[in-house]
Amino acid sequence: MTSLVPLVAVRSQRGGNYIKKFYNETWERRYNHSITEQSLTLLWTLSVSIFAIGGLVGALIVTPAVKYFGRKRTLLLNNAFAIVAALFMAFSQLAGVLEMIILGRFIMGIDGGISLSALPMYLSEISPKQIRGSLGQITAIFICTGVFSGQILGLPELFGQEFLWPYLFGMIIVPSVLQIGVLPFLPESPRFLLLEKNDTKAAEKAFQKFLGKSDVSHEIEEVLEERQVQRNIQVASVFQLLCDNTKRWQILNVVVTMACYQLCGLNAIWFYTNDIFKGAGLSPEMIPYVTLSTGAVEILAALFSGLLIERVGRRPLLIGGFGLMVFFFVILTLCMSLQDQAVWLQYLSVVCILAIIASFCIGPGGIPFILTAEFFPQSQRPAAFMIAGIINWLCNFIVGLLFPFIQEGLQTYCFLVFAAICLVGATFLFCALPETKKKTLAEINQAFAKKKMPLEIQEMGHFDPKEKSSEVQESNFCH
Repeated sequence: MTSLVPLVAVRSQRGGNYIKKFYNETWERRYNHSITEQSLTLLWTLSVSIFAIGGLVGALIVTPAVKYFGRKRTLLLNNAFAIVAALFMAFSQLAGVLEMIILGRFIMGIDGGISLSALPMYLSEISPKQIRGSLGQITAIFICTGVFSGQILGLPELFGQEFLWPYLFGMIIVPSVLQIGVLPFLPESPRFLLLEKNDTKAAEKAFQKFLGKSDVSHEIEEVLEERQVQRNIQVASVFQLLCDNTKRWQILNVVVTMACYQLCGLNAIWFYTNDIFKGAGLSPEMIPYVTLSTGAVEILAALFSGLLIERVGRRPLLIGGFGLMVFFFVILTLCMSLQDQAVWLQYLSVVCILAIIASFCIGPGGIPFILTAEFFPQSQRPAAFMIAGIINWLCNFIVGLLFPFIQEGLQTYCFLVFAAICLVGATFLFCALPETKKKTLAEINQAFAKKKMPLEIQEMGHFDPKEKSSEVQESNFCH
């Protein structure tokens, strides 16, 4: 489950100047002249953005992977991408090949794309509905832990020095090796074993490990009844899911939450924190330590959300998180625009950045992945995560590519763009998203039906009884 740590450890390397210097030195050796500023900017932008392209590739291959290998084995095999990526980036300076960093970032993106779909899928299928949200927040907690770990390792006292930066990339291997050592001892998803592999004995052993009891006949019987109902139902493709009229509002909610997850502006802060803090008037010596505080805030906020999510619910945390981000983005814009008027505004800008990060991690940071798992039955879940992954990584690429130009064009008003996106997302979710806390799949479908137009409600009332029975059976076990 620690596969999300290597996903974000690369982001913590904020000493981009060292890498840019390496790019320039490599270019000079290769072509006998310095690289132009435009070419250097292009290479750096490509290095940042290609991670999202790799993530998109990972999202596209995760559905066949989890279907063939299973959830746990997919996570286990995925570590090969992280290890290969770490080796490419760690030895790039020694080899004098700048393309190794770009290729390593791409391969690292594939690892992230697979992880961000396979891990939430696995967690949702092993979680009883009473702790489904809290356990689902592990995804967000791992992301925050990866960011924070990378930030610590990137301090000047550790690997944040010019001659040590390749070793920081090499540290990605450590969590991957830990996962390779731990995952084989965890059981596969019992729902996958029963519903997709028809392996009753393996599912029984998995239930016994997860539930800590020897008699799991009741759980086995429930899923066997569901399998009997779904005998002729195969794992749905993305096209089949998109054509399912009974799931169109669920799909729309997934698309909006995933788009807002990336376009809300937090990735811009993660990628460009140093520039933002410099604009707030902080000295270069202070920046690494102030940046470290962002990772600590992320972890605390994600843990706080995990404790609250089963009490408060998904909807208030998600909408409230976006709403708070709107407020603090506006305050941040005012502070950065007027920071020359008073010294204390510079420090208020830093507080706003921390508040934006905390607001994100409380709700939008992990809940979109939980909702994607809760909205769909077993047969449609892989396709749903593929759709979510495609939206996620396309929007990630857009932010990484366009934010420098938005910042250059709008300057201190650039964050108003993200405030507007958060406001639109919060408004849509307020109108269209039902609460899913401790609800079965059938209850979630009914909640969506109540939010539809009368014609759509009528359509929902006429779906096949066998399909409806199948969803009820499935939800009684997992949800």
